[in-house]
Amino acid sequence: MTSARDNVDVHITFLGHAGLFVETRHGSVLCDPWFTPAYFESWVPVPRNDTIDPKLLAHPDFLYVSHLHRDHFDPDWLAAHVDRRTRVLLPDFTVPYLERALTEVGFSSFVRTRNAETIDLDGLEVSIIAMNAPADGPLGDSALVLADGTTRVLNQNDARPGDIPLLQRLGPYDGHFLQFSGAIWYPVAYDFPPDEQARLAREKRINQMARARQYVEWVGAPHVFPSAGPPCFLDPALAHLNDLRDEPTNIFPDQTVFLAELADHQLTGHLVVPGTRIDLDGARCTVTHPSAAAAHEPFADKRAYLERYRADWDEWMVERRRAWSSHEHDVVAELAEWLEPLLTAAPITSAGVGGSVVLEWDDAPGTGVVIDFIESRVREWAGEPAVYRVTLDRRLVAACIERHEEDWVNSLFLSCRFTAHRDGPFNEHVMTFFKALSPDRIAHIEASHRATRRADEHFEHDGWRIQRWCPHRQADLARFGEFDGSRLTCALHHWQWDLESGRCLTSDDPDKRLHCERVADD
Repeated sequence: MTSARDNVDVHITFLGHAGLFVETRHGSVLCDPWFTPAYFESWVPVPRNDTIDPKLLAHPDFLYVSHLHRDHFDPDWLAAHVDRRTRVLLPDFTVPYLERALTEVGFSSFVRTRNAETIDLDGLEVSIIAMNAPADGPLGDSALVLADGTTRVLNQNDARPGDIPLLQRLGPYDGHFLQFSGAIWYPVAYDFPPDEQARLAREKRINQMARARQYVEWVGAPHVFPSAGPPCFLDPALAHLNDLRDEPTNIFPDQTVFLAELADHQLTGHLVVPGTRIDLDGARCTVTHPSAAAAHEPFADKRAYLERYRADWDEWMVERRRAWSSHEHDVVAELAEWLEPLLTAAPITSAGVGGSVVLEWDDAPGTGVVIDFIESRVREWAGEPAVYRVTLDRRLVAACIERHEEDWVNSLFLSCRFTAHRDGPFNEHVMTFFKALSPDRIAHIEASHRATRRADEHFEHDGWRIQRWCPHRQADLARFGEFDGSRLTCALHHWQWDLESGRCLTSDDPDKRLHCERVADD
């Protein structure tokens, strides 16, 4: 057992991004430690956390990895620095990929939890909310609640629990850690016209902070700690993605921006940087930074800060980029052998895509590979139209083949090292497929699609009979629907519908149509 201070109930060291080291009277928990640049060396923790001594984290009582995204699961660092005898708090995922990955690192002692049920580990109360929706992919996602004595902490990281009453029942909370910044390639990797790109990015920035603030209000903790982002981009080819001047069209705002958003709404937030110590004793909170400079420099002159950071990591990054792919590949033939059986086994997903996806080589425009979801084939691209076209370095695809990456979303696409083109609306089925590139993963996705088709469930509101489950992410509109005349907004993700027509105002995807009708007067 470890405890930082006998007279403080919970002591938390912030490790950067979503990383926390939580010390209590009844044990310590190491959460989502991320130190190694991720997604083909694109994402890097910021503020930098490479000055934290890993020896201080080597022997926790418990390890918690929320999900398998590589800015949360850092297998190289875990293998090098954490005692593999540590007990692992395992979310109640419907598929075993997280357990398998941690077993490969060398961990063998697992505490198996059940979704949102509290377990007592010799005085330390643990609850894990597990999310297994198709949109999460077969990797799943989760949030952690820890309680010790008089203090209860919610580590939401970048999870988005849809059952808010359940989340509230696990409280009340004294501290709340959550994501507020972008963690996606949309819209920054798309070739939208500049004005459209700016409009979409501005809306994305506003909506992601509004969603985070909504969670803060739902949870109601007196102390809020912005975390789980943003990343920074040290590769010069991606440096334009960094928010250097608090641009309203940048989807990666820093912690100070969200703290100002909270303050504007009379909510209390605290700045934390790697090495910050947080002492929580019920609602009493003390925050101690490693130094005044550590809390100031990352946000004062961001350009200079990132240039120093890049110089320190440049040699390592260059070597890693050189090693993306070490062999020649017949990409078309190898992808056909790999993907065609999956296409055949995924009728629901394929029907949802409803066309082809093209991987176009950036060094030879007009050439590439077609993944045909109608014919279940992979072939050379002959210039035909596609639902999506992704222009990228063919070495990235070769690397995915070489490593047999079964989740390209959590590798290739999150790298932002591509340009995407689409003529129509966002098609969620495309990215769902690329999360599930193995027989068992695609089987799970197909089964999940079948299990969540609940279009026959409705609720009534103010003279309307409305489909209960949101067509976007299956949120319960009876709880999250906000009404403004004949317009309905899902508060969870801010998608909107016109009740008179059922038309989605956020997307013109016909699959996102809302079933609704006026109720006849008795």
